[in-house]
Amino acid sequence: MRALGRGLALLLAVATLAVSLAPWALAAVLEVGSSGNDVKKVQQKLIGWGYLSGTADGKYGEATRKAVVAFQRKNGLAADGRVGPATAAAMGVTLSGGSVAASSASIISADHRLLSKLVYAEARGETYKGQVAVAAVVLNRVASASFPNTISGVIYQSGAFSCVSNGSINNTPDATAIRAALDALNGWDPTGGCLYYYNPRATGDQWIRTRTVKTVIGNHSFAV
Repeated sequence: MRALGRGLALLLAVATLAVSLAPWALAAVLEVGSSGNDVKKVQQKLIGWGYLSGTADGKYGEATRKAVVAFQRKNGLAADGRVGPATAAAMGVTLSGGSVAASSASIISADHRLLSKLVYAEARGETYKGQVAVAAVVLNRVASASFPNTISGVIYQSGAFSCVSNGSINNTPDATAIRAALDALNGWDPTGGCLYYYNPRATGDQWIRTRTVKTVIGNHSFAV
């Protein structure tokens, strides 16, 4: 009876462990050979960010794998060419087969939080593409030798953004601003490398008007 009792206890313990691990076991992982809507969502992100060319066909082939590897390397992830919970979270997509992928409106770092606040303060009335473009300008400045080399340094550079001087940088960003900042961090630059933006109907700054405008998105002119 004692042996039977110990065996039953062990069986129950194993069953309990299996239940506790079930969400992880069911978590979706996309890799070569996968297909479906989750793959299509990932491909659409990669195409938008310039990692993948062509159309999102929902088939995870070698081209998609290489694009995922490039994304993972840029974002400091394990470059295995597979889209699991961590890579999906960084992309801002939720995989339908699992429960551990982060929401597309999740803050993933302090830089992401600050950039989201900048986008919300400066561009919350703009189109989604326009919000991504504002975030991209900040990142283009970080990459330029003419500006500070950190996101916080660029945003808090004296006189750079009116939202810092008027305090609106401290407002809580909404989900759209959070997603727009993440898209910019992941490589989407609708401005094509611009370092400045302004609303020509709202600014009295004559110097900014001397910059060469490359594109107009919503109410903002984007310039170099």
